Amino acid sequence: MMKRLFCVLSFSCMVAVLSAQLQERMVKVDVVPDRVGWKYEPGQQVKFDIKVTKNRLPLENVTVWYEVAQDMMEPLMRDTVVLRNGRLTLKAGTMDMPGFLRCRVWTRYEGRSIEGRATAAFAPEMIKPSAVLPEDFKVFWENAKQANARIPMNTKLRILPERCTEKVNVYEWTVQNYRPNSRMYGILCVPAKPGKYPALLRVPGAGVRGYGGAIAEAEKGIITLEIGIHGIPVTLEPSVYANLAQGGLYRYQYQNWDNRDEVYYKRVYMGCVRAVDYLCSMEEFDGDNLLVQGGSQGGALAIVTAALDTRVTGIVSFYPALSDLCGYEKGRAGGWPHLFRYSTDTVEIRRKKQEVSSYYDVVNFARMLKVPVFFYLGYNDMVCPPTTTFSVYNTITSPKEIVIMEEAEHYAYPEHWSQALRWIYSKMGK
Repeated sequence: MMKRLFCVLSFSCMVAVLSAQLQERMVKVDVVPDRVGWKYEPGQQVKFDIKVTKNRLPLENVTVWYEVAQDMMEPLMRDTVVLRNGRLTLKAGTMDMPGFLRCRVWTRYEGRSIEGRATAAFAPEMIKPSAVLPEDFKVFWENAKQANARIPMNTKLRILPERCTEKVNVYEWTVQNYRPNSRMYGILCVPAKPGKYPALLRVPGAGVRGYGGAIAEAEKGIITLEIGIHGIPVTLEPSVYANLAQGGLYRYQYQNWDNRDEVYYKRVYMGCVRAVDYLCSMEEFDGDNLLVQGGSQGGALAIVTAALDTRVTGIVSFYPALSDLCGYEKGRAGGWPHLFRYSTDTVEIRRKKQEVSSYYDVVNFARMLKVPVFFYLGYNDMVCPPTTTFSVYNTITSPKEIVIMEEAEHYAYPEHWSQALRWIYSKMGK
Protein backbone atom coordinates (compact mmCIF):
# COMPACT_ATOMS: atom_id res chain seq x y z
CA MET A 1 0.00 0.00 0.00
CA MET A 2 2.81 2.42 0.91
CA LYS A 3 4.64 1.66 -2.34
CA ARG A 4 1.51 2.35 -4.34
CA LEU A 5 0.88 5.58 -2.42
CA PHE A 6 4.44 6.75 -3.08
CA CYS A 7 4.09 6.01 -6.80
CA VAL A 8 0.78 7.89 -6.94
CA LEU A 9 2.29 10.89 -5.15
CA SER A 10 5.33 10.90 -7.43
CA PHE A 11 3.15 10.72 -10.54
CA SER A 12 0.89 13.46 -9.22
CA CYS A 13 3.87 15.74 -8.60
CA MET A 14 5.19 15.09 -12.10
CA VAL A 15 1.81 15.86 -13.64
CA ALA A 16 1.54 19.05 -11.56
CA VAL A 17 4.96 20.23 -12.74
CA LEU A 18 4.19 19.53 -16.39
CA SER A 19 0.80 21.22 -16.07
CA ALA A 20 2.43 24.32 -14.61
CA GLN A 21 4.93 24.43 -17.45
CA LEU A 22 2.70 23.61 -20.42
CA GLN A 23 -0.67 25.00 -19.41
CA GLU A 24 -3.34 25.28 -22.10
CA ARG A 25 -5.33 28.51 -22.32
CA MET A 26 -8.61 29.40 -23.99
CA VAL A 27 -7.10 32.69 -25.21
CA LYS A 28 -3.68 32.37 -26.80
CA VAL A 29 -1.10 34.75 -28.19
CA ASP A 30 0.91 33.07 -30.94
CA VAL A 31 4.09 34.71 -32.19
CA VAL A 32 6.04 33.11 -35.05
CA PRO A 33 9.05 34.33 -37.09
CA ASP A 34 8.76 34.18 -40.86
CA ARG A 35 11.47 31.56 -41.41
CA VAL A 36 11.37 27.81 -40.89
CA GLY A 37 13.59 26.92 -37.95
CA TRP A 38 13.44 30.55 -36.74
CA LYS A 39 16.98 31.00 -38.05
CA TYR A 40 18.49 33.94 -39.98
CA GLU A 41 21.81 35.18 -41.22
CA PRO A 42 23.07 38.46 -39.75
CA GLY A 43 21.60 41.34 -41.73
CA GLN A 44 18.45 39.48 -42.82
CA GLN A 45 15.18 41.17 -41.90
CA VAL A 46 12.76 39.48 -39.48
CA LYS A 47 9.00 39.58 -39.53
CA PHE A 48 6.96 38.21 -36.65
CA ASP A 49 3.44 36.98 -37.38
CA ILE A 50 1.22 37.64 -34.35
CA LYS A 51 -2.18 36.07 -33.82
CA VAL A 52 -4.53 36.28 -30.85
CA THR A 53 -7.17 33.56 -30.71
CA LYS A 54 -10.02 32.43 -28.51
CA ASN A 55 -11.08 28.82 -28.94
CA ARG A 56 -8.62 28.78 -31.88
CA LEU A 57 -10.48 31.56 -33.75
CA PRO A 58 -9.01 35.09 -34.24
CA LEU A 59 -10.14 37.47 -31.51
CA GLU A 60 -11.38 40.71 -33.07
CA ASN A 61 -10.57 44.21 -31.79
CA VAL A 62 -8.13 42.91 -29.23
CA THR A 63 -5.56 45.25 -27.68
CA VAL A 64 -1.99 43.98 -27.47
CA TRP A 65 1.29 45.51 -26.44
CA TYR A 66 4.64 44.25 -27.67
CA GLU A 67 8.39 44.61 -27.24
CA VAL A 68 11.28 43.62 -29.51
CA ALA A 69 14.70 43.26 -27.95
CA GLN A 70 17.96 41.40 -28.29
CA ASP A 71 18.18 38.47 -25.87
CA MET A 72 17.56 39.86 -22.33
CA MET A 73 18.42 43.44 -23.37
CA GLU A 74 16.31 46.59 -23.17
CA PRO A 75 13.60 46.93 -25.87
CA LEU A 76 14.58 48.29 -29.25
CA MET A 77 10.94 48.93 -30.12
CA ARG A 78 7.61 48.77 -28.28
CA ASP A 79 4.03 49.79 -28.91
CA THR A 80 0.38 49.17 -28.06
CA VAL A 81 -2.01 48.41 -30.92
CA VAL A 82 -5.57 47.17 -31.54
CA LEU A 83 -5.80 44.13 -33.81
CA ARG A 84 -9.05 44.44 -35.80
CA ASN A 85 -8.94 40.86 -37.00
CA GLY A 86 -6.70 39.41 -34.29
CA ARG A 87 -3.60 39.45 -36.50
CA LEU A 88 -0.48 41.54 -37.01
CA THR A 89 2.70 41.20 -39.06
CA LEU A 90 5.47 43.06 -37.26
CA LYS A 91 8.62 44.16 -39.09
CA ALA A 92 11.23 43.77 -36.35
CA GLY A 93 14.48 44.67 -38.08
CA THR A 94 17.64 42.57 -37.91
CA MET A 95 20.90 41.89 -36.08
CA ASP A 96 24.31 42.42 -37.64
CA MET A 97 26.04 39.90 -35.34
CA PRO A 98 25.36 36.40 -34.01
CA GLY A 99 22.66 36.38 -31.34
CA PHE A 100 18.92 36.37 -30.74
CA LEU A 101 16.14 38.87 -31.39
CA ARG A 102 13.01 38.29 -29.30
CA CYS A 103 9.46 39.54 -29.77
CA ARG A 104 7.15 39.43 -26.74
CA VAL A 105 3.44 40.18 -27.06
CA TRP A 106 0.83 40.52 -24.30
CA THR A 107 -2.92 40.92 -24.07
CA ARG A 108 -5.39 40.82 -21.19
CA TYR A 109 -8.39 38.57 -20.85
CA GLU A 110 -10.71 38.48 -17.82
CA GLY A 111 -8.16 40.39 -15.76
CA ARG A 112 -5.22 38.13 -16.61
CA SER A 113 -2.17 38.99 -18.66
CA ILE A 114 -1.38 36.48 -21.41
CA GLU A 115 1.98 36.44 -23.17
CA GLY A 116 3.30 34.96 -26.37
CA ARG A 117 6.88 35.18 -27.54
CA ALA A 118 9.18 34.09 -30.32
CA THR A 119 12.93 34.43 -30.75
CA ALA A 120 14.78 34.71 -34.04
CA ALA A 121 18.24 33.14 -34.07
CA PHE A 122 21.06 34.83 -35.98
CA ALA A 123 23.94 32.43 -36.69
CA PRO A 124 23.89 31.03 -33.11
CA GLU A 125 26.64 28.56 -33.94
CA MET A 126 28.97 31.57 -34.23
CA ILE A 127 28.32 32.95 -30.72
CA LYS A 128 31.55 33.19 -28.75
CA PRO A 129 31.73 33.30 -24.95
CA SER A 130 32.45 36.49 -23.08
CA ALA A 131 33.82 34.59 -20.05
CA VAL A 132 37.55 34.99 -19.38
CA LEU A 133 39.54 31.95 -18.24
CA PRO A 134 41.68 32.72 -15.16
CA GLU A 135 45.31 31.65 -15.46
CA ASP A 136 45.08 29.62 -12.25
CA PHE A 137 41.63 28.13 -12.96
CA LYS A 138 42.79 24.51 -13.07
CA VAL A 139 45.12 24.97 -10.09
CA PHE A 140 42.32 26.49 -8.01
CA TRP A 141 39.99 23.56 -8.62
CA GLU A 142 42.70 20.93 -8.32
CA ASN A 143 43.57 22.30 -4.88
CA ALA A 144 39.89 22.25 -3.93
CA LYS A 145 39.55 18.62 -5.01
CA GLN A 146 42.65 17.57 -3.09
CA ALA A 147 41.39 19.25 0.06
CA ASN A 148 38.02 17.56 -0.36
CA ALA A 149 39.60 14.15 -0.91
CA ARG A 150 41.29 14.36 2.50
CA ILE A 151 37.89 14.44 4.22
CA PRO A 152 36.58 10.91 4.93
CA MET A 153 33.30 10.16 3.14
CA ASN A 154 31.81 8.63 6.28
CA THR A 155 28.94 7.21 4.22
CA LYS A 156 25.57 6.49 5.81
CA LEU A 157 22.75 4.60 4.10
CA ARG A 158 19.17 4.19 5.32
CA ILE A 159 16.89 1.81 3.52
CA LEU A 160 13.55 3.29 2.43
CA PRO A 161 11.24 0.25 2.32
CA GLU A 162 8.26 2.22 1.04
CA ARG A 163 10.22 3.19 -2.09
CA CYS A 164 11.87 -0.17 -2.81
CA THR A 165 10.58 -2.35 -5.62
CA GLU A 166 11.10 -5.98 -6.50
CA LYS A 167 14.02 -4.98 -8.71
CA VAL A 168 15.54 -2.03 -6.81
CA ASN A 169 16.69 -1.24 -3.31
CA VAL A 170 16.26 2.45 -2.45
CA TYR A 171 18.28 4.26 0.21
CA GLU A 172 18.65 7.69 1.69
CA TRP A 173 22.32 8.40 1.09
CA THR A 174 24.64 10.84 2.83
CA VAL A 175 28.39 11.47 2.80
CA GLN A 176 30.72 14.00 4.34
CA ASN A 177 31.75 16.81 1.99
CA TYR A 178 33.81 20.00 1.91
CA ARG A 179 34.47 20.25 5.65
CA PRO A 180 34.12 17.85 8.60
CA ASN A 181 30.46 17.31 9.57
CA SER A 182 29.20 19.05 6.41
CA ARG A 183 27.21 16.53 4.41
CA MET A 184 25.57 15.91 1.04
CA TYR A 185 22.31 13.96 0.83
CA GLY A 186 20.54 12.07 -1.92
CA ILE A 187 18.54 9.04 -2.96
CA LEU A 188 20.56 6.00 -4.02
CA CYS A 189 18.88 3.26 -6.06
CA VAL A 190 20.70 -0.04 -6.55
CA PRO A 191 19.50 -3.01 -8.62
CA ALA A 192 18.62 -5.82 -6.22
CA LYS A 193 20.08 -8.57 -8.40
CA PRO A 194 23.80 -9.11 -7.68
CA GLY A 195 26.04 -7.94 -10.49
CA LYS A 196 28.01 -5.06 -12.01
CA TYR A 197 26.09 -2.05 -13.28
CA PRO A 198 26.65 1.35 -14.94
CA ALA A 199 25.86 4.45 -12.88
CA LEU A 200 23.84 7.61 -13.44
CA LEU A 201 24.32 10.69 -11.27
CA ARG A 202 21.35 13.07 -11.43
CA VAL A 203 22.13 16.62 -10.30
CA PRO A 204 19.38 19.08 -9.35
CA GLY A 205 17.89 22.22 -10.79
CA ALA A 206 17.68 25.31 -8.61
CA GLY A 207 15.46 25.40 -5.55
CA VAL A 208 15.00 23.68 -2.22
CA ARG A 209 13.06 20.42 -2.25
CA GLY A 210 13.04 16.72 -1.46
CA TYR A 211 13.79 14.01 -4.02
CA GLY A 212 12.19 10.70 -4.95
CA GLY A 213 15.14 9.03 -6.63
CA ALA A 214 15.55 7.73 -10.19
CA ILE A 215 13.82 4.42 -9.50
CA ALA A 216 12.51 3.73 -13.01
CA GLU A 217 16.00 4.10 -14.48
CA ALA A 218 17.45 1.80 -11.80
CA GLU A 219 14.93 -0.88 -12.75
CA LYS A 220 16.63 -1.02 -16.16
CA GLY A 221 19.84 -2.19 -14.50
CA ILE A 222 21.52 1.09 -13.57
CA ILE A 223 22.82 2.40 -10.25
CA THR A 224 21.26 5.84 -9.83
CA LEU A 225 22.08 8.59 -7.37
CA GLU A 226 19.92 11.72 -7.25
CA ILE A 227 21.47 14.35 -5.00
CA GLY A 228 20.44 17.56 -3.31
CA ILE A 229 22.97 20.35 -2.91
CA HIS A 230 22.03 22.10 0.31
CA GLY A 231 23.46 19.76 2.95
CA ILE A 232 20.04 18.80 4.32
CA PRO A 233 18.20 15.45 4.13
CA VAL A 234 16.08 15.03 1.01
CA THR A 235 13.29 13.01 2.68
CA LEU A 236 11.78 15.69 4.92
CA GLU A 237 8.27 17.08 4.91
CA PRO A 238 7.61 19.57 2.06
CA SER A 239 6.93 22.34 4.58
CA VAL A 240 10.53 22.14 5.79
CA TYR A 241 11.86 22.94 2.32
CA ALA A 242 9.30 25.71 1.85
CA ASN A 243 10.43 27.31 5.12
CA LEU A 244 14.11 26.99 4.24
CA ALA A 245 13.54 28.44 0.79
CA GLN A 246 12.15 31.58 2.42
CA GLY A 247 14.55 31.41 5.38
CA GLY A 248 18.16 30.30 5.60
CA LEU A 249 18.42 29.27 1.94
CA TYR A 250 16.65 32.31 0.53
CA ARG A 251 18.51 33.52 -2.58
CA TYR A 252 21.37 31.10 -1.90
CA GLN A 253 22.52 31.52 -5.51
CA TYR A 254 23.60 35.11 -4.78
CA GLN A 255 25.78 34.39 -1.76
CA ASN A 256 29.42 35.50 -1.45
CA TRP A 257 30.33 36.20 -5.07
CA ASP A 258 32.96 38.67 -3.85
CA ASN A 259 35.14 35.89 -2.36
CA ARG A 260 36.11 32.96 -4.55
CA ASP A 261 36.54 30.62 -1.56
CA GLU A 262 33.13 31.43 -0.07
CA VAL A 263 30.83 31.27 -3.11
CA TYR A 264 27.92 28.96 -2.30
CA TYR A 265 28.69 26.79 -5.30
CA LYS A 266 32.20 25.83 -4.23
CA ARG A 267 30.79 23.34 -1.72
CA VAL A 268 28.22 22.27 -4.31
CA TYR A 269 30.79 21.60 -7.05
CA MET A 270 32.86 19.59 -4.59
CA GLY A 271 29.73 17.69 -3.54
CA CYS A 272 29.16 16.56 -7.11
CA VAL A 273 32.72 15.22 -7.27
CA ARG A 274 32.18 13.52 -3.93
CA ALA A 275 29.11 11.79 -5.35
CA VAL A 276 31.32 10.44 -8.15
CA ASP A 277 33.82 9.30 -5.49
CA TYR A 278 31.09 7.27 -3.85
CA LEU A 279 29.69 5.73 -7.03
CA CYS A 280 33.17 4.67 -8.11
CA SER A 281 33.75 3.06 -4.71
CA MET A 282 30.68 0.81 -4.99
CA GLU A 283 31.38 -2.87 -5.58
CA GLU A 284 28.28 -2.98 -7.79
CA PHE A 285 29.66 -0.31 -10.17
CA ASP A 286 30.98 -1.71 -13.45
CA GLY A 287 33.89 0.74 -13.48
CA ASP A 288 33.28 1.81 -17.08
CA ASN A 289 30.06 3.83 -17.44
CA LEU A 290 29.22 6.82 -15.25
CA LEU A 291 27.04 9.52 -16.74
CA VAL A 292 25.73 12.76 -15.24
CA GLN A 293 22.36 14.33 -16.08
CA GLY A 294 20.74 17.64 -15.16
CA GLY A 295 18.79 20.66 -16.34
CA SER A 296 19.23 24.38 -15.61
CA GLN A 297 21.33 24.52 -12.42
CA GLY A 298 21.64 20.77 -12.91
CA GLY A 299 22.72 21.30 -16.51
CA ALA A 300 25.54 23.45 -15.19
CA LEU A 301 26.49 20.92 -12.51
CA ALA A 302 26.60 18.11 -15.08
CA ILE A 303 29.21 19.99 -17.11
CA VAL A 304 31.19 21.03 -14.03
CA THR A 305 31.26 17.47 -12.69
CA ALA A 306 32.53 15.99 -15.95
CA ALA A 307 35.16 18.72 -16.28
CA LEU A 308 36.47 18.18 -12.75
CA ASP A 309 36.35 14.39 -12.74
CA THR A 310 37.68 12.28 -15.61
CA ARG A 311 35.80 9.22 -14.32
CA VAL A 312 32.61 10.67 -15.84
CA THR A 313 32.03 9.16 -19.28
CA GLY A 314 29.19 11.30 -20.65
CA ILE A 315 26.74 14.07 -19.75
CA VAL A 316 23.25 15.30 -20.51
CA SER A 317 22.89 19.06 -20.04
CA PHE A 318 19.59 20.85 -20.58
CA TYR A 319 19.77 24.69 -20.77
CA PRO A 320 22.71 25.04 -18.31
CA ALA A 321 22.66 27.87 -15.79
CA LEU A 322 25.74 29.73 -14.47
CA SER A 323 26.90 30.20 -18.06
CA ASP A 324 28.69 33.25 -19.47
CA LEU A 325 27.80 35.14 -16.30
CA CYS A 326 29.49 38.38 -17.34
CA GLY A 327 27.61 38.66 -20.62
CA TYR A 328 25.72 41.71 -19.34
CA GLU A 329 29.02 43.49 -18.88
CA LYS A 330 29.60 43.04 -22.63
CA GLY A 331 26.16 44.30 -23.65
CA ARG A 332 24.46 40.94 -24.13
CA ALA A 333 22.65 38.24 -22.13
CA GLY A 334 24.30 36.70 -19.09
CA GLY A 335 23.40 33.41 -17.49
CA TRP A 336 21.23 32.60 -14.47
CA PRO A 337 21.26 33.87 -11.75
CA HIS A 338 21.83 37.08 -13.75
CA LEU A 339 24.31 38.53 -11.26
CA PHE A 340 25.07 41.62 -13.31
CA ARG A 341 21.76 42.42 -15.02
CA TYR A 342 20.48 44.98 -12.55
CA SER A 343 23.44 45.22 -10.22
CA THR A 344 23.61 48.19 -7.83
CA ASP A 345 27.10 47.30 -6.56
CA THR A 346 29.91 49.80 -6.58
CA VAL A 347 32.36 49.59 -9.46
CA GLU A 348 34.97 48.00 -7.17
CA ILE A 349 32.64 45.28 -5.86
CA ARG A 350 31.24 44.66 -9.31
CA ARG A 351 34.74 44.18 -10.70
CA LYS A 352 35.59 41.78 -7.87
CA LYS A 353 32.44 39.72 -8.51
CA GLN A 354 33.28 39.51 -12.20
CA GLU A 355 36.71 38.18 -11.35
CA VAL A 356 35.32 35.62 -8.90
CA SER A 357 32.52 34.51 -11.23
CA SER A 358 35.07 33.43 -13.84
CA TYR A 359 36.11 30.57 -11.53
CA TYR A 360 32.53 29.28 -11.47
CA ASP A 361 31.42 30.05 -15.01
CA VAL A 362 30.29 26.93 -16.85
CA VAL A 363 31.93 28.19 -20.06
CA ASN A 364 35.33 27.72 -18.47
CA PHE A 365 34.51 24.18 -17.39
CA ALA A 366 33.16 23.43 -20.87
CA ARG A 367 36.62 24.19 -22.27
CA MET A 368 37.90 21.14 -20.36
CA LEU A 369 35.32 18.56 -21.48
CA LYS A 370 36.58 15.41 -23.15
CA VAL A 371 33.45 13.24 -23.01
CA PRO A 372 30.30 13.03 -25.19
CA VAL A 373 27.64 15.64 -24.48
CA PHE A 374 23.88 15.71 -25.19
CA PHE A 375 22.47 19.26 -25.17
CA TYR A 376 18.97 20.69 -25.26
CA LEU A 377 17.64 24.27 -25.30
CA GLY A 378 14.71 26.46 -26.26
CA TYR A 379 15.08 29.82 -28.01
CA ASN A 380 12.36 31.40 -25.83
CA ASP A 381 14.15 30.64 -22.55
CA MET A 382 14.61 33.81 -20.47
CA VAL A 383 15.90 32.00 -17.36
CA CYS A 384 18.92 30.43 -19.02
CA PRO A 385 19.00 32.51 -22.22
CA PRO A 386 19.98 30.80 -25.49
CA THR A 387 22.87 33.22 -25.97
CA THR A 388 24.52 31.80 -22.86
CA THR A 389 23.71 28.18 -23.70
CA PHE A 390 25.29 28.53 -27.14
CA SER A 391 28.30 30.21 -25.52
CA VAL A 392 28.81 26.93 -23.69
CA TYR A 393 27.90 24.58 -26.52
CA ASN A 394 30.12 26.32 -29.05
CA THR A 395 33.07 26.07 -26.65
CA ILE A 396 32.88 22.29 -26.30
CA THR A 397 35.33 20.37 -28.48
CA SER A 398 34.40 16.84 -27.40
CA PRO A 399 31.73 14.84 -29.32
CA LYS A 400 28.43 16.68 -28.94
CA GLU A 401 24.89 16.88 -30.22
CA ILE A 402 22.16 19.41 -29.62
CA VAL A 403 18.37 19.32 -29.75
CA ILE A 404 16.62 22.66 -30.25
CA MET A 405 12.95 23.26 -29.50
CA GLU A 406 12.55 26.77 -30.87
CA GLU A 407 9.29 27.62 -29.08
CA ALA A 408 10.29 26.23 -25.68
CA GLU A 409 10.90 28.49 -22.73
CA HIS A 410 12.57 27.16 -19.57
CA TYR A 411 11.24 23.64 -19.90
CA ALA A 412 11.48 20.52 -22.00
CA TYR A 413 8.69 18.37 -23.32
CA PRO A 414 8.45 14.75 -22.11
CA GLU A 415 9.65 13.61 -25.54
CA HIS A 416 12.94 15.42 -25.00
CA TRP A 417 13.57 13.87 -21.59
CA SER A 418 12.83 10.49 -23.18
CA GLN A 419 15.26 11.27 -26.00
CA ALA A 420 17.95 12.15 -23.45
CA LEU A 421 17.34 8.91 -21.57
CA ARG A 422 17.67 6.90 -24.79
CA TRP A 423 21.00 8.64 -25.36
CA ILE A 424 22.10 7.72 -21.83
CA TYR A 425 21.02 4.10 -22.27
CA SER A 426 22.88 3.88 -25.59
CA LYS A 427 26.10 5.03 -23.91
CA MET A 428 25.58 2.36 -21.25
CA GLY A 429 24.80 -0.38 -23.74
CA LYS A 430 21.19 -0.62 -22.58
